[in-house]
Amino acid sequence: MPAIKEKDLERGRRDFLRCQEALQHLALRTSDNSALTGLTGPADPADPDFLPRPVLAMAVRYSLNVLERAVPGPSTELRVPPFAAVKLFPGPDSDPHNLTPPDVLEMDYWTWLRLACGITTWQQEKDAGNVAPVGERDEQVGRLVPLLV
Repeated sequence: MPAIKEKDLERGRRDFLRCQEALQHLALRTSDNSALTGLTGPADPADPDFLPRPVLAMAVRYSLNVLERAVPGPSTELRVPPFAAVKLFPGPDSDPHNLTPPDVLEMDYWTWLRLACGITTWQQEKDAGNVAPVGERDEQVGRLVPLLV
């Protein structure tokens, strides 16, 4: 199942760019970008409505779709709950008994958006414990961010 419907691609692109702009603005206000990597809730605790949830959801779905189109395949699953998951990279398929690919990466949506928008690096997020890889492909995903949309 695709991360986003075809009819929603333009809205997703707009929402992704909106998130990117908002996160860049927040990063400029934060002298130490490492402070951003610890966030799991609203990106700015002083502003609980930093971005509406539907905008965040569409931005995540769109960005995962961009990644899925760039490196399709069955061997790695990238999960960004609660919004979407995609399968990436050629290679071995899921175990037929549990349908889980050999490699699984999971992260919260703030972490994914920071990475996809180029606010933080893969290594910063790994060092902060925000990326939970299972398998060997996490570094391959890390080389694909930030996304160019």
